[in-house]
Amino acid sequence: MNPPELLENILDLARDAGQAAMTIYNKDFAVEYKDDKSPVTEADLAAHKVIVAGLQALTPELPILSEENAGISWQQRQQWQRYWLVDPIDGTKEFIKKNGEFTVNIALIDKGEPVLGVVDAPALGVSYLAAKEIGAFKQQGEERIELKVTAKQNQGLIRVVGSRSHPSEELAQYLTQFDEVDMVAKGSSLKLCLVAEGEADIYPRLGPTSQWDTGAGHAVAAIAGARVTTIEGEPLRYNQKDSYLNPYFIVSALND
Repeated sequence: MNPPELLENILDLARDAGQAAMTIYNKDFAVEYKDDKSPVTEADLAAHKVIVAGLQALTPELPILSEENAGISWQQRQQWQRYWLVDPIDGTKEFIKKNGEFTVNIALIDKGEPVLGVVDAPALGVSYLAAKEIGAFKQQGEERIELKVTAKQNQGLIRVVGSRSHPSEELAQYLTQFDEVDMVAKGSSLKLCLVAEGEADIYPRLGPTSQWDTGAGHAVAAIAGARVTTIEGEPLRYNQKDSYLNPYFIVSALND
């Protein structure tokens, strides 16, 4: 399957999963909690089933790592060169609050790098999609616009996007380097997409995330031209170790 065709198929799949989630979003639903105290709803599982079935039909040769099937051993995963990285519902807390800021996330990882990604926000009616060979785009209704980051000088007013559910003291300390900061709170992987579309200059994530939280948004931001690095300046990479946790990272449209 060529990259443009694959990207369109993944967009359709993410939207199908998003609609499955919306049928639950629009009614009363139960909330359960995993061992790590993170919430999960039937929407997470419904979206997961749609995505896994779709990916297995599209690319039966590629393994799938989803937040909802995370019990895959490192011994098995370290053999993977290309695989799908999925977060069926990112921003479950936003889903529970019904503020619309949750996303369906599907990324293709190749040798540790996200090379294709789709972030669908079904309650907001917007999708972000990107593939390395094609570009990054935002789609709302029938309108699709290409996303290209314009680098900004590291001075004056800096627009910072941060977590709606996970503020941190470390972030406050990090922001002291800037003269003036306009802080925008946003849930889920939409934060990475805001940098990609030029609505924010930087997204410093100085708190815990898992790889499925960031893979698709990382693809969108990086292919749009943003830098996605660890706080040490190294590229943020995937499936390099046993743990699913990301290091702290920075998504930036600022010049060095």
